[in-house]
Amino acid sequence: MLIYLGADHRGFQIKEYIKVLLKNMGYEVSDMGSFRYDANDDYPEFASLVAERVSRDNENSRGILICGSGVGMDIIANKFPLVRSALVTSSDQAFDSRNDDDANILCLASNYLDAETIKKITLTWLKTPFSREERYRRRINKIHQIEEQLREIPND
Repeated sequence: MLIYLGADHRGFQIKEYIKVLLKNMGYEVSDMGSFRYDANDDYPEFASLVAERVSRDNENSRGILICGSGVGMDIIANKFPLVRSALVTSSDQAFDSRNDDDANILCLASNYLDAETIKKITLTWLKTPFSREERYRRRINKIHQIEEQLREIPND
């Protein structure tokens, strides 16, 4: 499974930490930026790069996005078809986001989480499979139906 990483300046240090952690554990990682600390960069470009790739290959890839609050990245990521992005603040929530909702993008808030908590959240999220229980599959199918309906709404 390919893991796409993206972060703005407020998430840059955490992204670099996660990248090393995942590579050392044998994960295939693709860094979509930022590639250097730039206090003037904006999160939408990095969130879009990651979400686009996960949207195109949602069966074989996942994404991890980091910004100060995590909210901006999460908003952008959830605009893309077949993306289920989750802003996660604990390992229990990471488990639920994968087990129940089959989240394929993890958003993290660098301003509110320490490195050890981020490590625990990330590893829980990556190691938790989707449960495939009927009720969860039904709910995800409803999300897909809504996405399809939204694509059919004309832009005037």
